[in-house]
Amino acid sequence: MTRDPKTYRSAKWFADPGKLGHTSRERIHQIGASREDFMGKPVIGILSTWSEMNPCHIHFRERAEDVKRGVWQAGGFPVEIPVLSLGEPFMKPTTMIYRDLMSAEVEEVLVCHPLDGAVLMGGCDKTPAAMLMGALSASIPSVFLPSGPMLSGEWRGTRLGSGTDLNKAHDALKRGEIGAQALVDMETGGARSAGHCMTMGTASTMCSIAEAMGMCPAGSSSIPAPDSRHRAMAAQVGRIAVDLVRRDVRPEMILGADAFHNAIVTLMALGGSTNAVIHLMAMADRAGVPLELEDFGRLSETVPVLADIRPSGEYLMEDFHRAGGVPALLDRIRDHLRLAAPTVTGRSLGEEIAAAECFDDRVIRPRDEPVIDNGGLVVLRGNLAPGGAVLKRSAATPALLKNRGKAICFNSRADVNARIDDPSFELDETTVLVLKYAGPKGVGLPEWGMLPLPKRLAERGVKDLVRLSDARMSGTHYGTVVLHITPEAADGGPLALVEDGDWITLDADAGTLTLEVSDEELARRRAAWTPPHFEDKRGWAAFYRREARSASDGAGVEFLAGSDRRKDPLM
Repeated sequence: MTRDPKTYRSAKWFADPGKLGHTSRERIHQIGASREDFMGKPVIGILSTWSEMNPCHIHFRERAEDVKRGVWQAGGFPVEIPVLSLGEPFMKPTTMIYRDLMSAEVEEVLVCHPLDGAVLMGGCDKTPAAMLMGALSASIPSVFLPSGPMLSGEWRGTRLGSGTDLNKAHDALKRGEIGAQALVDMETGGARSAGHCMTMGTASTMCSIAEAMGMCPAGSSSIPAPDSRHRAMAAQVGRIAVDLVRRDVRPEMILGADAFHNAIVTLMALGGSTNAVIHLMAMADRAGVPLELEDFGRLSETVPVLADIRPSGEYLMEDFHRAGGVPALLDRIRDHLRLAAPTVTGRSLGEEIAAAECFDDRVIRPRDEPVIDNGGLVVLRGNLAPGGAVLKRSAATPALLKNRGKAICFNSRADVNARIDDPSFELDETTVLVLKYAGPKGVGLPEWGMLPLPKRLAERGVKDLVRLSDARMSGTHYGTVVLHITPEAADGGPLALVEDGDWITLDADAGTLTLEVSDEELARRRAAWTPPHFEDKRGWAAFYRREARSASDGAGVEFLAGSDRRKDPLM
């Protein structure tokens, strides 16, 4: 059913017969709009995360104009509103600290303005989760516009994947396989256009998941950012936003239990980023959908990894798009999906992918030739991670998935940088590198989990070690890296009690992570342990650390948690 325009939120401002209406209309005329532009029409807020400090979104000035075109075509009134832009490359120690700040800004912008619906323009790393969380809390019709992956990288006749291949080059430099100038040359070719990482990093993972959850059109998340089809998709998203308002379809009507089930299935089939676990937990909390780590572990054991994309595979997002993108991937795992789940187009997920085809079996593998049979992500538990931990098995070294080795411990990133090549360390291929105090209440859950390899081992040809931390890892990264260990060290978790020389056993097949120290010895160490001291007392970072929930609960701030919906402001 189509709503009566008198019921639009914006009518409370623009159709009011009193002073509020006169003032609102006067000020909207100030931007050059006439009464015919906005009266009785859905007002669509275009929430843009354009920023020159976020190169992934550098094309959003143009895309906002494309969205406006679609909104006008559908009979709506578009207004562009800038919101906080989170770009992982430059924001230190991590954008993770600011995900919930951005979600709060999105929520407030949607609620306090005369908006009937919204287009959420995001893509880089934390922005998809932050924008969808804010839209859920605001409960205003919204559609997500994925920023699109950048073009494939190029260097000396080789294709580069952003993040992934530069990290491999750093390790190759340690092994003496390339020179320093090669890294300098590589810098200019690894990220050569607008758009987010073209590997299956967190951005590609979360945008693909947003599509599988029904929050953007089918096939939209993999269109390369510079592609003319991205502009056409942006206009389509504008038209969808107007339609959502007229049908009064809100985010919580789409992001239900079926959508989260489909999100996890998609994550596994993609061989996607471990960060998606944290973001989906936080989004589910806002949606009021029960979700636990075991849900990821359970589906991981049944869903094959079919997307052969770096860092788990060989190809890049341009290849994925040409092969058919998310619809083609979902078509191959449709028996795992809940196909009746609704989408922003008004069609079900099943209807959206009904005509899907795969055009390259090398990129999106057939079911009988998977990248990995199952278990792309593994949930671990044990006396070292009683609250859980996560390992990306699809990007790990198979020989290290069962490993028993002695720990070498670090208490900070600075400690790692200062001592990783300490000649006094006893090292071999089974050594376990341990980083503490990098969780939400530590330094805000930065992407420090992929600890560098000691130079002595790299020079011997060692390419991977088991690495453990309460930190995160970039989705573009790889290796046998255990992340999000809960409870975290700063909260007094067992990780804080690990000492150099302790034996640690990882068994990914069994889903266990074991510290081989007696309960009596751990009790003695706990009695002597003192919590870490952090210098900064003010600012959002300090506030985040005080309010942060554990990684296994989504690492959100406590005061924004929950599925309460905002009411319209007092007029």
